[in-house]
Amino acid sequence: MTSVVLSAFLLALREIRRNLMRSFLTVLGIVIGVAAVVTMVTLGNGATRAVSEQISSLGSNLLMVRPGQRLGPGRDSAGAPAFRKADAELLRSQIGGLKEVVPVAGSAVTVVAGNNNWSTTVSGTSNGYLPAGNWQIASGRAFLDDEERAGKAVCIIGATVRRELFGTRNPLGDEIRVKSFACQVVGLLVAKGQGAMGMDQDDTLLMPLATVQRRLTGNQDVSSLMISLHDGADTPAIMARIRSLLRERRKLADNEADNFNVMDTKQIAETLSGTIRTMTGLLGAVAAVSLLVGGIGIMNIMLVSVTERTREIGIRLAIGALEHEVLLQFLIEAVVLSASGGLIGIVLALLACIGLSAVLSMSFLFDPSINLLAFAFSAAIGVIFGYMPAQRAARLDPIEALRHE
Repeated sequence: MTSVVLSAFLLALREIRRNLMRSFLTVLGIVIGVAAVVTMVTLGNGATRAVSEQISSLGSNLLMVRPGQRLGPGRDSAGAPAFRKADAELLRSQIGGLKEVVPVAGSAVTVVAGNNNWSTTVSGTSNGYLPAGNWQIASGRAFLDDEERAGKAVCIIGATVRRELFGTRNPLGDEIRVKSFACQVVGLLVAKGQGAMGMDQDDTLLMPLATVQRRLTGNQDVSSLMISLHDGADTPAIMARIRSLLRERRKLADNEADNFNVMDTKQIAETLSGTIRTMTGLLGAVAAVSLLVGGIGIMNIMLVSVTERTREIGIRLAIGALEHEVLLQFLIEAVVLSASGGLIGIVLALLACIGLSAVLSMSFLFDPSINLLAFAFSAAIGVIFGYMPAQRAARLDPIEALRHE
């Protein structure tokens, strides 16, 4: 049996080499289909990983509480009352399992250092912002207790602000002008890179909350509360308790909707990852259609090949070849064509994924399972669409075949 298979394989290779251009055009649909499926799934896995990393960079076990019923672009916070620092103190004292409750007051301003200026977001907050938001100090220090209490004009800057205002030199101890006052740079943040929704996380400047409220916003409003939970905390129960306390503090009746929103960053990551996986599956399914087109192409060319080689088949049958040997020859030829197309498609897909991952700034995740599955599917296409032409060749009448011109 082994010799029969080997003989059929050699005959298939000989026939493929005899018509190289036709063979390549025949498997082109398989090449495109396999390359498209592997590329879509691989890039989808990379995008899922990127989204998870970007969300987790905001902070682990982190809840974000903001005014308004919706979050993100277009959120309806304009008519909702802002929070106060007392809200953060209430949550910290009344709810267990909270690691940090950090009030944040933000303001978009243009900052100036020497001859350079840059538009950025100034966040008034406390030292608890650093562990809650998964930030680390690259050099310098955090705020001192008396600086936070007195609202001193000191600041900690992100990598983007440092680059735009100071280039590569060390800005510690230098001053940055923010509107009508100057603040001293006391710390530099470790770079994080791009965050969720394409935001540059390093384009930030931190000041004590009292400083921002007194010198920039001119009020006691707090735009958001960052709540960091201990590991193993019951997140849904804590979120329900936060909603209950804030509804009571904001004097909302039972029939009134929340005028604030509590967002779990872990749930956002899972939702976005699930959406990307769904889209990846749909795109992969669409790309897989070309595999069927490639299979039809293989069937078509194999039928043509049987017609062209009718006399050859008749001679083989007349001198003693069995029907299953002829069937095996043409079936192996179809499988070799489709499997070759699968291998070429996988190689092209991997090259495309490496290039696109670099362009899109995503990690390249090699998934052996999808590559093996794509190759197996391409070989199966050869079996499925090559069987009918092979069966037709095996059932030829030797006498009629020998008469064929």
